[in-house]
Amino acid sequence: MNTFKERLKNGEKLFGPFLNMNYPAVVEIAGLAGFDFVIIDNEHGEIPLEATVDLIRAAKLAQIPAIVRVYEGNPELVDKALDLGADGVQIPNIGSKEAAEIAVQAAKFAPMGNRGCNRFVRAGKYGSISKENFFGRANDETAVVLQVEGQDGVQALPDILTVKGVDVLFVGPYDLSASLGIPGQVDHPKVIEQMEHIMEQAAKVGVAIGFFVDDVQKAVEWRNRGVQYVSFSSDVGELYVRFKENADYFKMH
Repeated sequence: MNTFKERLKNGEKLFGPFLNMNYPAVVEIAGLAGFDFVIIDNEHGEIPLEATVDLIRAAKLAQIPAIVRVYEGNPELVDKALDLGADGVQIPNIGSKEAAEIAVQAAKFAPMGNRGCNRFVRAGKYGSISKENFFGRANDETAVVLQVEGQDGVQALPDILTVKGVDVLFVGPYDLSASLGIPGQVDHPKVIEQMEHIMEQAAKVGVAIGFFVDDVQKAVEWRNRGVQYVSFSSDVGELYVRFKENADYFKMH
């Protein structure tokens, strides 16, 4: 089976939700439902880093790639998420080439980076994977997703895209709209225009684009425009929508 990174490199369009609930069964359900990946969110929601390992175990059981969004580009947090066995790491608030370099280097073993070398962790199957296989393959198999959310990142994009080792450039439309002075207006022409410009720049250097949507029809629309890493709503958001649909239906009939 192709790895998550291989599927991106092959040009596949992948679809997966943010997870904010600290409950491994939700990860399994996402896999059973047919999503292509999940984003375990340590930045927002209730999932502490200490609980992330059990959610990653659930992802492996459900055979669905697990991306961990750390709450800042701290190399220690990136290192820890990957040691726990995440298929990739998503780093928010990238606003400069320097921030991008720090993030990528934290996610890569030498000579590409400075990730701490320890194979006696879950990612190395507690030492059962030989050092040659673990250190030799980890850089190729680990996905690095960088989030550009503000105008600083947009302006620095030409420089950010020169950094080697970036697999996905992820755009947060809500933060982007706020940085343009139109918070929450994610369908505003200014947001769409800037997103299209970002996509053009990324396509020139072969970096996949990620985008957040909270509506499945919008997800299909952006997929058809070329977004490969389509992150969709969240577990709590979708649970609320389904609960409310049924509660309202019961009350109205």
